[in-house]
Amino acid sequence: MKLKELLENEKLDGIFITNMYNLRYFTGFSGTTGVALVTSKNRYFFTDFRYIQQANNQVVPKGFKVVKVERDSLETVKEYIKQDNVKTLGLEDLDMTLSAFSSVKKYFGDIEYKFLGEKLSGIRIVKDEIEIETIKKAISISDIAFTEILKDIKVGISEREIAAKLEYVMKINGAEDKSFETIVASGYRSAMPHGVASDKKIGNNEFITMDFGCYYNGYVSDMTRTVFVGDNLTDKHKEIYNTVLEAQLLAISKVKAGMKAKELDKIARDYITEKGYGENFGHGLGHGIGVEIHEAPGVSTRGEIILEENMTITIEPGIYVEGFGGVRIEDDVIVKKDGCIVMNKSPKDLIILKK
Repeated sequence: MKLKELLENEKLDGIFITNMYNLRYFTGFSGTTGVALVTSKNRYFFTDFRYIQQANNQVVPKGFKVVKVERDSLETVKEYIKQDNVKTLGLEDLDMTLSAFSSVKKYFGDIEYKFLGEKLSGIRIVKDEIEIETIKKAISISDIAFTEILKDIKVGISEREIAAKLEYVMKINGAEDKSFETIVASGYRSAMPHGVASDKKIGNNEFITMDFGCYYNGYVSDMTRTVFVGDNLTDKHKEIYNTVLEAQLLAISKVKAGMKAKELDKIARDYITEKGYGENFGHGLGHGIGVEIHEAPGVSTRGEIILEENMTITIEPGIYVEGFGGVRIEDDVIVKKDGCIVMNKSPKDLIILKK
């Protein structure tokens, strides 16, 4: 129904879907090779012999007809474009290289092309009940992984070992895969917001920031927790941690449908600035999650999107002090009419692990 409305609203005869996330969302296909054509008359999914059985299982229930292609799928797609008399075709220009667009024009010929920008991904922005339940399951798997990793963290273990254990626990508890490259950043490296796990060993008296998540049935989780290892928690460690936690809790308490994303960002940012760490919070407060780890709405100083009920977003303020360390705390929440629902169950009070 959503695709039909897009066809009508944009005055299109067809939509050519090539983005892997949009393919998963609209067709249900979880493989790596395939494209889709949606016309006012039919829905087609094109893939090669390796994925025919999978496609029949996944895309047919979504109303798509499976078409087997050989090496060059565009030649076959062209036949169906002509068959359904497509004169105006919507394309995913944000995900299409110049070379790919040249190939499309070469095969599809002299028809009108209309760039859709974020219109397809925009359909995904508000989640239905099934999507929310799937995201909750992905989050529950991440919560299990966090509980388990606390048993293994100690001085001398490497960041890579921690990342590997997190990913292992998520997989044995039902995850398809990690949803992004696992971040484990300890000590001075915790001041790096995207400090992907390295060979660095965990030292005594330092923060460890762990940002990780998984895919479950095509939907993601994304959580961050920061813990302390050692027996000498300084006032500065406590101040930074508590400031981030208080900013995060404040933002969570203010989320509601009808506010602009940038207004939510400002709530946490102003609090951190008042505490003297404004320059140490350099990224947005959060982002949407769904079939993609970073999707609309962006919750940042530039976030003009108005939050709607059943959008799923992250809330993840952070403070990063170069040479000392950093803290980030992140939860995934469901926007509701008069507030939000936090889906993560992992504790957020500072956990101190003895060396």
